[in-house]
Amino acid sequence: MSTDKSTDKISVIVTSGNREQLQMAAMVASVGAVSGSDVSVFVSMNALAYFKKSSTAAAPAEGDMGKLLEEKNVPEFKELFSQAVEYGDAKIYPCSMAVDILDVQQDDLEPYISDPLGLTAFLADASDGQVWNF
Repeated sequence: MSTDKSTDKISVIVTSGNREQLQMAAMVASVGAVSGSDVSVFVSMNALAYFKKSSTAAAPAEGDMGKLLEEKNVPEFKELFSQAVEYGDAKIYPCSMAVDILDVQQDDLEPYISDPLGLTAFLADASDGQVWNF
């Protein structure tokens, strides 16, 4: 493992609502977290709706890969994010602005979602590590 501390911290920004982007973000978060990296995920814009407990809609596929993910029964992105929190101590933050605009309450969100956080605070914390955007 690298001794460079910037590789030990992974910050993931998730704004897309398509299946492929959500899946890749979840894979980065879960693999990073279970590998011992400090992982923080910031969920905003079109992605936030898929983290509501009441959300039963599948994220739309952008292309063939998204369709194959479903056909091959690949574990859904929400399951991978949950595992990142449970097994790797990742933190998943909803965007405070998106929460306000969409009138989402903390109780509306999946149980593994942390309290809302602003983008400024998230980016300040992310400044000394890798930042991935999906």
